[in-house]
Amino acid sequence: MNKSELVAAMAEKTGLPKKDAEKALTAFTDTIVETLQKGDKVSLVGFGTFDVRHRAARQGLNPRTKEPIEIKASDAPAFKAGKAFKDALNK
Repeated sequence: MNKSELVAAMAEKTGLPKKDAEKALTAFTDTIVETLQKGDKVSLVGFGTFDVRHRAARQGLNPRTKEPIEIKASDAPAFKAGKAFKDALNK
């Protein structure tokens, strides 16, 4: 399912016009991104938790030349599914 299909499904379930469903989805994703940028996490009970995980700098290998390269430290978004979400998938 891509974004336009998700917007259409949300519009159908809520009875909202697609334009309003798209605004709601955009507001939801923007709010999650802004919260994670601040260093906080977003917990949706029963659904899951969005968090930021720090990756430390490390040594890697260039696959072509086999020379060592330095991989910079970075932050990556992470999602951990909640129990109710997992249970719904494993009925």
